[in-house]
Amino acid sequence: MAAQEDSMARSTKIEAQETRNRILDAAERVFHEQGVSRTSLQQVALAARVTRGAIYWHFKNKGDLFDAMSQRVKLPMEAMVEASGDASEPDPLGNLRTTLIFVLQETALNPQSRLVFDIIFLKCELVDATDTLWVRRQEGARKAQANFERIMGNAVSKGQLPADLDVPLAASALRAMIGGLINNWLFTPAQFDLAKDAPRLVDGVLDMVRYAGAMRG
Repeated sequence: MAAQEDSMARSTKIEAQETRNRILDAAERVFHEQGVSRTSLQQVALAARVTRGAIYWHFKNKGDLFDAMSQRVKLPMEAMVEASGDASEPDPLGNLRTTLIFVLQETALNPQSRLVFDIIFLKCELVDATDTLWVRRQEGARKAQANFERIMGNAVSKGQLPADLDVPLAASALRAMIGGLINNWLFTPAQFDLAKDAPRLVDGVLDMVRYAGAMRG
């Protein structure tokens, strides 16, 4: 009897995960087709072939759904960034370079990553600055800034970046340039080969941080 109950519990858990993934897959498609602000949870439910109640079982609101959709492709990248910021990491700048190249190439070569980043950069309209979606995105931006500052501070302590580097300013510039490269490529992908040029682009950005006098404190 206990074994049967365990089997039923596992089956229920698997079915719930499959439903959750189906909802996230549908959200990707509908957000991309219509834009985030113009998409309702009812439309996502129809695309996923589930009830609206099923969506609310897995997600609190549209912002929660958007966040979960984004995290499916962003989590591996965020894990790499956080690892580079560990004070015990002997080569933080080298790890940062590897991470940034991975992010650019993943955007260009992984269809799911490209779709999600296309939604984040081009299909996510600002309608209400107090909306949970935008609040979550702002929280994510602050977290990213803190992570980059920690990595650069670690690189300064290891002698990989100038001792007088303005770390917050350099982190802001680095984030803006990488985000700008992704945004520009998604908007006009024929303009340059993001996957092929990723190492040179990242090296150029890091050289700016390393050598530009304007980045010194």
